[in-house]
Amino acid sequence: MDHPTTAATSPDASPSGGQATGDPWLLVRHGTDPADFAQDESLFALANGTLGVRGNLEEADSASQATLLSGVWERTPIEYHERFPGFASHTDTRIPVADATHIRLRLGDTPVRLDQGEWLHFERILDLRRGCYRRVLRWHSPQGATLEIEAERIVSLEDAGLLAIRYRVRSIDYRGPITLESSIGTAREAVGQGNDPRIGSRIHGGLANRDAQADAELAWVGQQTTHSGIRLVCAQRHRHAAELTFRDAGRTPDGVVQAYAGTLAPGQAVSLDKYVAYAFTVPFATDPADTLLAQAQATLTAATALGYPALLERQAQVLSALWAQADLAIAGDPATEQALRLNLFHLFQSSGRDSHSGTAAKGLTGEGYEGHCFWDAEAFMLPALVTLAPELARAMLTWRHRTLDHARQHARELDHPCGALYAWRTISGDECSAYFPGGSAQYHINAAVAWAIRLYVDASGDQAFLLERGAEMIFETARIWLDVGHFNPRRGGAFCIHEVTGPDEYSALVDNNHYTNRMAQRHLRDAAATAEWMALTHPADYAALAARIGLHADEPAQWRAAAKAMYLPVDAALGIFPQDDGFLDKPRLPSERVAAPGKQPLLLRMHPLSIYRHQVCKQADTLLGLMLAGEQVDVAAKRRNFDYYEGVTVHDSTLSASTFAVLAAEVGHAGKAWRYFLDTLRVDLDDLHGNAAHGLHMAAMAGSWLALTWGYGGLRVHDGMPALAPRLPAAWQGYRFGLRWRGTHLRVEVDRDGVRYTVTEGSALTFLHDGLPQRLHAGQPLRLPCVGFVDPLPPLKAVVFDLDGVIADTAVVHHAAWKRLADEIGVPFDDATGERMKGVDRRGSLEILLQAAARAYPEAEKQALAARKNDYYREQIERFGPQNLLPGARAAIEAVRQAGLKVALASASRNAGLLLERLGIAGLFDAVVDANRISRSKPDPEIFLAAASALGVAPEECIGVEDAAAGIASIHAAGMAAVGIGQAQALAEADLVLPSIATFDIHTFTTTRTTNWRGHIN
Repeated sequence: MDHPTTAATSPDASPSGGQATGDPWLLVRHGTDPADFAQDESLFALANGTLGVRGNLEEADSASQATLLSGVWERTPIEYHERFPGFASHTDTRIPVADATHIRLRLGDTPVRLDQGEWLHFERILDLRRGCYRRVLRWHSPQGATLEIEAERIVSLEDAGLLAIRYRVRSIDYRGPITLESSIGTAREAVGQGNDPRIGSRIHGGLANRDAQADAELAWVGQQTTHSGIRLVCAQRHRHAAELTFRDAGRTPDGVVQAYAGTLAPGQAVSLDKYVAYAFTVPFATDPADTLLAQAQATLTAATALGYPALLERQAQVLSALWAQADLAIAGDPATEQALRLNLFHLFQSSGRDSHSGTAAKGLTGEGYEGHCFWDAEAFMLPALVTLAPELARAMLTWRHRTLDHARQHARELDHPCGALYAWRTISGDECSAYFPGGSAQYHINAAVAWAIRLYVDASGDQAFLLERGAEMIFETARIWLDVGHFNPRRGGAFCIHEVTGPDEYSALVDNNHYTNRMAQRHLRDAAATAEWMALTHPADYAALAARIGLHADEPAQWRAAAKAMYLPVDAALGIFPQDDGFLDKPRLPSERVAAPGKQPLLLRMHPLSIYRHQVCKQADTLLGLMLAGEQVDVAAKRRNFDYYEGVTVHDSTLSASTFAVLAAEVGHAGKAWRYFLDTLRVDLDDLHGNAAHGLHMAAMAGSWLALTWGYGGLRVHDGMPALAPRLPAAWQGYRFGLRWRGTHLRVEVDRDGVRYTVTEGSALTFLHDGLPQRLHAGQPLRLPCVGFVDPLPPLKAVVFDLDGVIADTAVVHHAAWKRLADEIGVPFDDATGERMKGVDRRGSLEILLQAAARAYPEAEKQALAARKNDYYREQIERFGPQNLLPGARAAIEAVRQAGLKVALASASRNAGLLLERLGIAGLFDAVVDANRISRSKPDPEIFLAAASALGVAPEECIGVEDAAAGIASIHAAGMAAVGIGQAQALAEADLVLPSIATFDIHTFTTTRTTNWRGHIN
């Protein structure tokens, strides 16, 4: 079987990872490896905010296939050995419901088993313009029959519970009877939780079958949850042409089935249209089953009357409105355009529409995070939707208002006498996290909700929402800040906020988390301003609201005073905002503890306390605060904060890359903006975090749109109006996007000559361009220069080479020396351990080796072991000579010098100078930096920064050449472009991978440096 490919991984891939001739409206994959099917089921999932159906094959079994309903979840008590007041009492988990995607095949009496035949051709397609998933399989059976199976499905964006499938089987060379068995199955249970809480769940109860019936016209099953009291009905009906006839129907051990029979001959086909409807109750309701069945039947009657082609056309019309608002085009990069469309499509279809459910972290594409909603809905998803589909942003906030009483109760559980505190992870509105330091302590969620309300009202002009719902939420959540903070006389009367956890969950229960304080300041100011506005313009409404929630007359003034005095210190030595009061006092997490095989985040392999004691960020929440509420902070300060926090952020969160992309573009880090943009753009397409199989990351997908519009477009909101400062990445010839602002649609077109603004709908719009007000009228496009363009990289001035594996193959000598030491002390040592040591200094490598030791080694013994290994190594390299240079190494270095560029060595070896002498090339280097001159090993950027400094050039004027993943990471962290020498799979993060140093051609880089020769350099 071949491995899956997409337009982004094909042999003709363009520099940004896409296929130059690919259709940006279609996601196409051809892979037939079952190991990749779970990720494909996520990527090809369809949803409508209520119903989600993963992208399986109708005639095949799949352990990861699931159908989900946003409002169907089970409640499970949380068991504690030691429970204290206010701890979350239960968790809610969204669970798979009856799955009606199955259509089994029989040829004669023989069931079709796809895994027992030969797959001659297979293709999956997600049509982003029409909103359907279709696929084609040409299959050859063990008995010699060849079939072509075509299936297409939609989850209706107009009918909350409707799935429609068009299914067709054509014979290539088979002659004989065929049976299609269309079923509803209920055997699927929620994925059990293993060692990764992001993936599975631990529930008591689940869905039980209540009733089921099937006949020639209709088949249905009824289910009910054990504890949450939710009931549902799934019903199906079919339409077929004359070549099929109804055969029989009945119940199965786990559902119902309806069978249709026909006869095939070569060239002939049979087809079946299947319509499926879901209806369900709210929790603890008592609706009778026949009411739900009647709802499902009504949906089916309407759907079958329309027919599949009409349903598909209606689907395309709904999506046409989204694509008209997005108005997206990327000149010269169809793969990026495709990925952005895919991300917007999934965000749009998974977002809640009924105001009774929120948008979960994985949307409706999988079971990851148990179907819980988090604060990233307001901080990432809503900002993307608010200018594209404001009705979805309104529904998201209306759901928050529906759960406001739950937030009030949660505040009381945490001893707050008034106000409301939104839960960290939730479905019903109740807190579902048993770990309060990382959950309930994230008070910043209140500020995110308030921030999102203000953004929505500014963008939509929907003051009615502010009056009816928004103000109540803003006021109730603002009251909490006065209870968790105080005017601290020890800090000159500054308002300090205590014992909270910021978005960076690798620091917990801290004082004065910068993100929290900054967002609370914005929240408090907005609460006071909203109160003043209501009191002035709608005094009766304000008085009624104040009476209902017990708001005292002096509270708005207290909010304003707290906001004015908010504690937001700047570290005098570094010129940055400390993430919290103690963050900068902690040591950095050693690089060898950060690096690990696989894609597991730190929190799954280290005790939380070990993480909390170090300067290490899951995501840099200080930067997020600057992105969302940093309009008054100058660019130089933002750049200092970016540069510092980038060095301590491990990006274990999929939210991280988009924040870094936006800030990097704003502060002028062109190459880094591009790298982070690609990371958030392709987090699920390329499965960068290793868990796309369990559902797609909605906030990261939204983040890719923010990286485009907020990052390259410079979009922000200043005093209630849109502000733009477009920049053009050198990888693109130009780009275009649209945004809706208070009923007016603005098209933003950026190319190398500047930006063109056009009002395509509405009469006029006032906005800021590079800080200057503009008034734009329909029919009068405006062309302006882009002062904030991201410039191409400066001319190349230097190349910094690694030694081991690039210039000389000393890796085998290191390996042998470590193996000898390991054998002497009785520690296992294999190739995988040796691979982890590549690019790591001697002490870091020793720590890796001793991870498998049977006992702990004191510091003195460690020093002795490191020295012994070095002695073994030096014994070998004493015999080195020019013959040990890798083929082409000397020529590559000499070519760099002949091109007028400087040359440096950056080696983790403490014997680098000796090696260069033995190899006869010491005179070719202008600077040598080895482990003797640095304190932090790769992937820390220190060694490459030191090399650039020794050469007297800026890091962005350099290319680094490495053979290890840790070295590539170090090069990128230093702000350099990275060339990898070796296997592409092991060096996937490099900007360019060469099989050997012999293929290194300096002229490639000096002549194409600004044309994005792979994607990371621009």
